Amino acid sequence: MTYITTKDGTRIFYKDWGARGAQPIMFHHGWPLSADDWDNQMMFFLAEGY
Repeated sequence: MTYITTKDGTRIFYKDWGARGAQPIMFHHGWPLSADDWDNQMMFFLAEGY
């Protein structure tokens, strides 16, 4: 799994999809959800070149 660790030690999970040179988009979710809740939207934007 991929994480970024902040200065205070908080670990933030992220998914990095798409081509290296593609324009990035960031999705974030609230407490009751998981990163997997965005997969359908991420598949759409991946197909659009993001």
